[in-house]
Amino acid sequence: MSDAPVKADPAMFAPCPKPVSATAPAEQNAAMAEGVRMRDNPAEWAFVRLSKLIEEFEGQLDKDEEIGARIVGLPGDGTMQIEDVGFWGPDLILFLGKNADGKPVRLVQHYTQISVVLSALKKPEEREAHRIGFQLSEMVQKTNPKA
Repeated sequence: MSDAPVKADPAMFAPCPKPVSATAPAEQNAAMAEGVRMRDNPAEWAFVRLSKLIEEFEGQLDKDEEIGARIVGLPGDGTMQIEDVGFWGPDLILFLGKNADGKPVRLVQHYTQISVVLSALKKPEEREAHRIGFQLSEMVQKTNPKA
């Protein structure tokens, strides 16, 4: 048995496969995968694609809406206002936000168990709608491995 370090297969860092959606125009499907490279950390790879989906979803919201989610297992109606998304590699995805009562919620989920329904929620009247997609996208770009 060799003590040589295990190296990731360079093919893992290939561009992201294009998403498939029957109703989306080809340009939209191509834009979803633009600049996204596969990661050797499964949680980070899930996070990268999730951040693209969030950014695209937020682009469809009006100025009085922000992103929320319905997550099985959360108390009450199972909805939360998403304020941030992160990962703790190699296997955990983190959703941080508030429940319907404004109480903090932190969902820690294994990357293989992600099942989130993104939804539009009315923002609180006293402030502008919060957008997280561009922040997630910036984080992905800063850590994007070079092919």
